[in-house]
Amino acid sequence: MEFINQNILLIAVVVTSGLGLLWPMLMRTGANEVSPAEATLLINREDAHIVDVREADEFVGGHLPEAQHLPLSKLTERIGELDKFKDKPLIVCCATGMRSGKACKEFTKQGFNRLHSLSGGVDAWVGAGYPIKKGKAGK
Repeated sequence: MEFINQNILLIAVVVTSGLGLLWPMLMRTGANEVSPAEATLLINREDAHIVDVREADEFVGGHLPEAQHLPLSKLTERIGELDKFKDKPLIVCCATGMRSGKACKEFTKQGFNRLHSLSGGVDAWVGAGYPIKKGKAGK
């Protein structure tokens, strides 16, 4: 007990470090993360379908060309719209990559097996110099 009292700070650092190492494994979404360049290859070479899970105001402000808008808040009720893409590559994106991870978990539950999450989201896409489209969806 004396050891614990004398080394409480050291023990806290070890526990925090361990959790930090485990965090990415715990947050796995069932999807590959792809960079904007890798996403472009999937779109051009494998006809990947793009799903943007941001809310309507964000989507209208700028989205990947040909992206289908399916807000995360309505995903469970509208996921059936994407059944025809279950065997195609599916790129899921949001603003920064956080919501797309949640969406990918739901897609995995529904049997989608070629999932990709756009790493860094639309922000990374724009930062890499790729084009965006404003207004309504292309698909």
